[in-house]
Amino acid sequence: MTTLNTGHEDILNINPVDMAEELAGANDWTVERHDDHELTMFISGQYTDVQFRVFWREEFKTLQFACMFDLKVPEAKRGDVYEAIGLINERMWIGHFEFWAEEGALLYRHASLANDPMLGTIGEDHIVTMIETALGECERFYPVFQFVMWGGQKPAEAIESAMLECAGSA
Repeated sequence: MTTLNTGHEDILNINPVDMAEELAGANDWTVERHDDHELTMFISGQYTDVQFRVFWREEFKTLQFACMFDLKVPEAKRGDVYEAIGLINERMWIGHFEFWAEEGALLYRHASLANDPMLGTIGEDHIVTMIETALGECERFYPVFQFVMWGGQKPAEAIESAMLECAGSA
């Protein structure tokens, strides 16, 4: 997995969205800042681009990520995509995949509570880990959705195909 540049080392008591924005700058990602508590980063992945939304809810001390894939689910494949999401989420330890029917969008979501009473917020290492985890899960499972939507595979078959570990190199 790729390790992200942080851009700085010792930041305490900063809004997590500010830290995410600085992290985006250090990695040359395009950012749209919506307000003090929300931004969108545009990140190019191995298979597709993602809109990586970051939300900070001060009242709940919760940071949430939503990574939306750059694809739309065809109406005829929605049942299979729902099944694939269910099978994938059974394998997930952190976060989950969702399908938003109104937008026809697939996404990965994860939230984390600020659990450091000394800082009262989420630290830089925590944000880096959350982003790396989200991007890793999106990259790992994106092929499943491709196999289901465009490859004609059933969800269980698509997961098996996507999870094959290749040995050696060509």
